[in-house]
Amino acid sequence: MSDGDVEKILMTAANETRGLAMDAIAAANSGHLGMPMGCAEIGAALFGILLNFDPSHPDWINRDRFILSAGHGSMLLYAWLHLAGYEISMDDIKNFRKSNSKAHGHPEFDKNSGIECTTGPLGQGVANAVGMALSCKKLAVMCNTAEHTIVDNRVVCLCGDGCLQEGISSEACSLAGHWRLDNLIIVFDANGVTLDADLSKSQSEDVPKRFESYGFEIFRSNGNNIRDFVATFRNAELSGSGCPKLIIAETIIGFGIDEVAGTNKAHGAAGIQFSNAAKGKLGLPAEKFFVSDGTKEFFAKKRIERGKRYGEWSETFGEWKTKNPKLAGMLERNGPIIFDDSGTIAESTAEKMSTRVASGKILQKVAKSNKLMLSGSADLFSSACNYIADGGDFSAKNVAGKNIFFGIREHAMAAISNGISYEGLFRICCSTFLVFSDYMRPAMRVAALAKLGTIFVLTHDSIAVGEDGPTHQPVETITSLRCIPNLDVVRPADYCETAGAWELAIANANRPTALILSRQDLSSLEWINSVKKRRGVMLGAYVAREETGNLERIIISSGSELHLALHVASLMHGTRVVSMPCMEAFDRQPKHYAEDVLPKACKKRIAIEAGISMPWHKYVGSDGKVISVDDFGYSGRMSDLLNSFGITLENLKEFAECP
Repeated sequence: MSDGDVEKILMTAANETRGLAMDAIAAANSGHLGMPMGCAEIGAALFGILLNFDPSHPDWINRDRFILSAGHGSMLLYAWLHLAGYEISMDDIKNFRKSNSKAHGHPEFDKNSGIECTTGPLGQGVANAVGMALSCKKLAVMCNTAEHTIVDNRVVCLCGDGCLQEGISSEACSLAGHWRLDNLIIVFDANGVTLDADLSKSQSEDVPKRFESYGFEIFRSNGNNIRDFVATFRNAELSGSGCPKLIIAETIIGFGIDEVAGTNKAHGAAGIQFSNAAKGKLGLPAEKFFVSDGTKEFFAKKRIERGKRYGEWSETFGEWKTKNPKLAGMLERNGPIIFDDSGTIAESTAEKMSTRVASGKILQKVAKSNKLMLSGSADLFSSACNYIADGGDFSAKNVAGKNIFFGIREHAMAAISNGISYEGLFRICCSTFLVFSDYMRPAMRVAALAKLGTIFVLTHDSIAVGEDGPTHQPVETITSLRCIPNLDVVRPADYCETAGAWELAIANANRPTALILSRQDLSSLEWINSVKKRRGVMLGAYVAREETGNLERIIISSGSELHLALHVASLMHGTRVVSMPCMEAFDRQPKHYAEDVLPKACKKRIAIEAGISMPWHKYVGSDGKVISVDDFGYSGRMSDLLNSFGITLENLKEFAECP
């Protein structure tokens, strides 16, 4: 089949995807037409010619990754995934945006359906793509040999003006250029229109110069011309510049619906009322959800071709596995790291230390047992203590390095880490001060939604940071993170609890974990069995000190305040202390375990934590009391701040003694 014949078939297919988008959005009475209509030729070029993948093996490690960062244009993605042979059925498209469909309003991570990551918040997909490109580069360096090349794929991201206006894309692309991720190709749908108005209302910058300054190589294309886009893409991938690529694809938003094309009205569903006339002009029948036999036949043949290509790669991979059994074993290792109880990870220590330092010591053991562990920081390795010793620094010259210097870019750091987690091979933790997790929150939320195992190391956990003042003192921050469903927030109290926190984080393959760690040194709770502490953290809460005599009261706490609770309990008969480092894990336990730890018969309960009181009322009940920090702090010594807010031994004892 000649290139001209292929181009003609794909142009027909492009118009048919426009028809699918119009029909699906009309049926849902909801959605965004602009990108599916304006970028249909880009979709045809990518899925019909350029991308290397096999729908029969959606987790193929050498597949090209396609990320639709502008997730509102999801019908573009679903239409082409359906034609390509992924698990997006015509029924899914007919039920677009409905609860029984895989064709969600915005793409949600599902490898079997060909959806590489959850996108929707603009710019997240760009940063995810940077993380995937980083991961693929590392995999290639780790696995490719002089004899066998098993990884030579590309990461392709389609984004729009909204993605590039969000600050996260600037952070992420600055890093992509600095790292010279030449396997990354960003396709910019340059239609000059945003939802409200023409782009000129809100922007006058020179985007090509901006990306050139990051270190990208720039290409331009007519995005509504398949032949031109294919030629431009091939020039980009073969350029040999060693840089990431930006293809500026000029398109007409809403192309095919003359009444709205090229205007902000085309962004949403406003053009649906003109769809019947548009179909006629595009040469489409009036039939709903129409795909021609010629298009079906073309993509059926493409699936066979792609299957053969996968088969050829699989033979090479088999030879590689035979000659590289250790590496092959690492690739196939898919379960959680198991910490034994012999003290390998959590040896008992009487040394007084902060939990951030304890975390750093434990991370070294984790990284030693798992060669695929990575660590990153937003310019705070020295403070967050999560640098992997002897791991090397990731850079353009040292792709094998395990420590990633993100600079002061928390938002991109979190989303790039998510991109690495989507990739699924490497495990990553990333760090900053807890108070700056506010910059990371959108990506942390998506990690929880997408069920990623990203680990967030967040230090300087309370007003106890003292002299830095209220801008650096997290008060509401822990609670705000606890509000995110499917995110485990863990605040350990000593070395062994921190080991348990890491064990929980590693076991959490399908949920992210936030490790909340202290700056100040804490005594080791040596008299509590280390295995009990670690297991207790895994369960979310446990009885750290049994009551002497009849149970009269329960003090519940986490982190540094647990030490106060234990001291008070030692002075008062009938007092039980419950360590609750992870509310989310505790809430997952069976009712009988919850009753064993917090018996309902005991109504006198006190919780103490150097944060806001809100989450603790659930555990102390209506008769209970909470000692907390429900206001912002001030600049001063740690002791002054804690005294001011009543986070003291004397205040807790007074509360406990009250009837």
